[in-house]
Amino acid sequence: FFFFLRFSAAAVPPTMRFALSLLTLAAFAGTSVSAFSLQTRPGGGFAALANIDEKASRQIYPFTEWAEMAGVQQADGFELTSNDGEDYFAMTRADIPAGSPVVYVPSEMLISSFGAAQEFGQGLQMAEQKLAEAGIGYQVPLFRVFVKILAEYEKGDESPFFKWLDALPRQFYNGASMTYACFDALLPYVAWLSMTERTNSVNFQKAIQNVFFLSEDTTSDKDLLKWAYCVAVSRSVEFNGERVIAPMADYFNHGTETEVEVNFDEGGNCMAYASRDIPAGSPLRVSLGDPTNPSPLFATYGFLDESSPATFCKMMDKQDEMQALGYDFSNLLFYKETGDISPEVYDVVLYSLLGNADPNLQQTFYQAVVSGDEATKNQYHQQYFQYTLDELKNHVNKTLRDLEQLTNKARSYDPRTHPRVPVILKHNEFVNETFLRVKANLDAMG
Repeated sequence: FFFFLRFSAAAVPPTMRFALSLLTLAAFAGTSVSAFSLQTRPGGGFAALANIDEKASRQIYPFTEWAEMAGVQQADGFELTSNDGEDYFAMTRADIPAGSPVVYVPSEMLISSFGAAQEFGQGLQMAEQKLAEAGIGYQVPLFRVFVKILAEYEKGDESPFFKWLDALPRQFYNGASMTYACFDALLPYVAWLSMTERTNSVNFQKAIQNVFFLSEDTTSDKDLLKWAYCVAVSRSVEFNGERVIAPMADYFNHGTETEVEVNFDEGGNCMAYASRDIPAGSPLRVSLGDPTNPSPLFATYGFLDESSPATFCKMMDKQDEMQALGYDFSNLLFYKETGDISPEVYDVVLYSLLGNADPNLQQTFYQAVVSGDEATKNQYHQQYFQYTLDELKNHVNKTLRDLEQLTNKARSYDPRTHPRVPVILKHNEFVNETFLRVKANLDAMG
């Protein structure tokens, strides 16, 4: 399925660091004893397992050594860095011209749903049927990556991916990692998105009980299963219906403004190129999702994109009206810096009001919206503007009141037992600032 770019490894210039071949992790040393735990190997002896305890340190340096020796090639100046010793990300210490290669990851190093299906074959069939029965058959590619992560984890230091596993985050802040107390401190839209991630994780935990080539120690360890799900969902990318993790390329953070584009050549090799001139000292970022709405990114990845220009207007009660007009959450936006409201919000609110007042008027307005009859649509907006304005004011004021209560609840939690409180508070504050600007604009309208 890899056919996206015309580039090949032969096209990579000599400015990148080359390695000879994929080596096993047995050739590498330097991981501290505290970085892993021990379990009995089949037949005796002990296997070193990556320590996924939330307080365990990430073994970044051994990973970078392994990656280079395994065939990863990096532009001069490329490095992994951290501001807090917990979150590591890619940046450059040297200028990188637009169009230049940034990272090359050979196909042998990739973890993919396609490869997992070939490796495990019928061993996945029963589990994937359980996912279909749960209504999430579309998550099969992600599940295959999840299984591959667990299979490599339980091999311990005999896995060729051990150093990559041992460098991964221990603690996550996304929806799958949250508790019900977390959901109770969020507005309905982002709580729903986050709960969906948690539900998917739970369904994966149930389905994995039908993967019999994994040990019972693995399939019964809920902390391990949750960790593996968070790794799979936050570090894999989707290409052509498959899910792929490219070690080292999975260290590109998200940005509204991006520096890097990642794709795959016809041989299945991962190729990351500079999408613009990148000055030294810059982070190397890719787009992980819609930059105009931070809530889905928050739920899936566990961070707040504070550079996002807008957020969904939080009208969860108007999903039927959204769908009827052909809109979705990404269309109905409040803009953070200006307090502007997207035109689609006005359309949905008026369509809902007309439905409650006069279905015939609603149908005429509907036809104007879907046919692109701007004159008729604007006439309706002008005629009924005061009703729309009042409805918007009520919604914004209620949301601000709800946010205050939710934020106070989050602040009442002890961060030592609820470590996701800081990112929840950041998210609520982002929404609060946006809604306050929208409120100021609405109040000025009359």
